[in-house]
Amino acid sequence: MIRRILTCSFLAAAALLTGCASVPMATPEQDAAAKSFAVTADKANVYIYRNESFGGAVKMPVVVDGKIVGDTLAKTYIKQEVAPGSHTIISKAENDAELKFDVAAGKNYFVWQEVKMGIWMARSALTLVDEAQGKEGVAECKLIEGAK
Repeated sequence: MIRRILTCSFLAAAALLTGCASVPMATPEQDAAAKSFAVTADKANVYIYRNESFGGAVKMPVVVDGKIVGDTLAKTYIKQEVAPGSHTIISKAENDAELKFDVAAGKNYFVWQEVKMGIWMARSALTLVDEAQGKEGVAECKLIEGAK
């Protein structure tokens, strides 16, 4: 009986983490331009991507240096151009995952936004990944339109 309740609870939670949600998407041209990975000489690019299907319908707001830059869904990414120096990214979910790191001008940085099972809703984690892994992850995703 307990096993049946646990199984039903898990399936209900999984159903809540999937479904239909949407965010404003960038044009295919903007997506292709972002995936060229070109960097302005005096800036750095930070790509925050979610290349998993798990929790696909769960929107996760992303905050860069105290400013909301958009919500991610499964298979989406955000590109932010930032000045060299220290930056903080927060992924808002059941928890607030926070990642602080330094960037240098003329480089790309990649942050994987992982979705995890939470108690009441989805949780998230942020991981700075190397360029090869980051480019591969971004290639699997589509660019969202950033916050205005």
